[in-house]
Amino acid sequence: MIKKLRYVAALAAAQLAACTAEPARESQGDATAVNGSGTSAPAATSAQEPRAQERLVLAFGDSLYAGYGLDRSQALPAVLERELEERGIPANVVNAGASGDTTAGGLRRLAFTLDGLERTPDLVIVGLGANDFLRGVDPAETRRNMDAILEELKRRGIPVVLTGMMAPRNLDRSYIRSFESIYPELASKYGAQLDPFLLEGVITRPDLLLDDGMHPNAKGVETMAERLAPKVAQALAVPAKS
Repeated sequence: MIKKLRYVAALAAAQLAACTAEPARESQGDATAVNGSGTSAPAATSAQEPRAQERLVLAFGDSLYAGYGLDRSQALPAVLERELEERGIPANVVNAGASGDTTAGGLRRLAFTLDGLERTPDLVIVGLGANDFLRGVDPAETRRNMDAILEELKRRGIPVVLTGMMAPRNLDRSYIRSFESIYPELASKYGAQLDPFLLEGVITRPDLLLDDGMHPNAKGVETMAERLAPKVAQALAVPAKS
């Protein structure tokens, strides 16, 4: 717990700077597409061609999914895809991460992203919210946006793995309680698999972080993927959609 609290002091300033600026080496394959409103949105991409019985998984989140500061092959979706392969689950994990994205931004691009896929995914992994607390967004608004995202996925009949986030401890205690209750409560409401804290086991390890002290490096992403893979595999333990 003490180690987790150390993550508080520099997180707000570091994340605010890191999530609003793209380093030159970030996600070199990061493409964009124009959405229905005429604005640019990250295009969902994957390095592999479809295969028979391959599970289609959409990784829908912010910089922690996009692979901030890393090559595309080192980003969480790509590494998670390899972890699933090692577990005997052929998968195409599509990277729909957008650095700096808030829950409001995610909600705006969700339908466009889903409609742009080759078919309905077998699973969506959702990871948003960190940029909300960095920008001082009311947790009630974050909850409404996340609720709407999960409601849309439910409407489309798509299972969900929800990855949570911890708010920095230098924020107001009531804010922290309100923010962190969002993930377990919505996971329960929608029957989603929950990973309470995506950076668990990483944020307290400088050797697993980039120089900003907040985003995972390649080894950190591997640690995240190893921990997340069993939950994703469990969520995929149903026949693939045709």
